[in-house]
Amino acid sequence: MPAHKTTAADAEALAVSALAFIAGDPVLLPRFLALTGIEAQAIRLAAREPGFLAGVLRFILAHEPTLLSFAEHAGIDPASVGAALRALPDGDELYEAST
Repeated sequence: MPAHKTTAADAEALAVSALAFIAGDPVLLPRFLALTGIEAQAIRLAAREPGFLAGVLRFILAHEPTLLSFAEHAGIDPASVGAALRALPDGDELYEAST
């Protein structure tokens, strides 16, 4: 469990990092695009939509090997990804807009 509450800004930064991780992986990117229905050239536009970054973190969390690989790549505790998800809009019912 993270030592401090994850802010929305920290969560967004982690999600952007996760998106870059996905985009740089020749196996993950096609899977992400297929699951989301987003075309590669539309990712930047989609990233501005509410809930997109939460979806990126859900994708990472949905597959433990991907989660562990991303956490190692980012130098973070894997639990940080779940904490970040909860700090984002559409992350879950616990999201508070004041974070």
